[in-house]
Amino acid sequence: MSPTDRSPALVDATWLAAHLGDPRVIVLEAVVGTLPPADRRVPGARRADLDGSLSDPASDLPHTRPDAERLGVAVRDLGVDAAHHVVVYDAHSVYASARVRWMLTTAGHAHVSVLDGGLPAWLDAGLPTEPADAPQESVAPGDFVPRAADGVVVDADGVQAVLDSGAAVLVDARSTGRFAGRDPEPRPGLRGGHVPGSVNLPFTDLLDDGRLRPVDALRAALDAVAGPDVPVVVSCGSGVTACVVGLAAELTGRPYRVYDGSWADWGRPGIRPVETGDA
Repeated sequence: MSPTDRSPALVDATWLAAHLGDPRVIVLEAVVGTLPPADRRVPGARRADLDGSLSDPASDLPHTRPDAERLGVAVRDLGVDAAHHVVVYDAHSVYASARVRWMLTTAGHAHVSVLDGGLPAWLDAGLPTEPADAPQESVAPGDFVPRAADGVVVDADGVQAVLDSGAAVLVDARSTGRFAGRDPEPRPGLRGGHVPGSVNLPFTDLLDDGRLRPVDALRAALDAVAGPDVPVVVSCGSGVTACVVGLAAELTGRPYRVYDGSWADWGRPGIRPVETGDA
């Protein structure tokens, strides 16, 4: 693969197993506190912590994207070079890996893929693992320098503006129960319900046995809630699983942006309007 090529958005366990010893390939495990940790990992995988170095410590919201300078430090500390092919996986299906990939690709890294099916797919293939707490070798800092990710993130005012103008559809990746306000929010103090005018597409509806569904099925799911070819802004609880919907949009050629604060922002007590009930 030459540096001018763009790596595929998804790779499977067979591909990763064949390239695991390639020094041009780096494996990251996307970790986030909303999921329990795994006791095994892909050999040599490095932790990409969405609650730690890959979040903005100055924000009062969870999982907020750091600025380019801080992101660059975090990614270089993982040993990532601009020429590396980075493969990101989840311990559980496809969940946070899409978020890590989105952060890197929108910062200018052309070679980032999600392991389709995550660690469960790796285990199903009978491939080797190592204990999650096994000591890791220190790595030399990488050379990746991110660019500013202008225009890829939308704040609450931006969400309201696109809804008022009809320039995009806000797609909420939370469960139907949370979207409707029937089920409680996992974060204390948040109101139940959804942004008026938004539509619901639970990210789990885009998965089949833990893997992304075929592109035609992803396109049909997005078309059903947003209309064909309409740009979308993706949202969820805190901006993590929104990126699974964003990955589906990318795979189908649909423009998208991420509401980084997501419901952790909009759902706070305040002046932002909230609706309940199914869309």
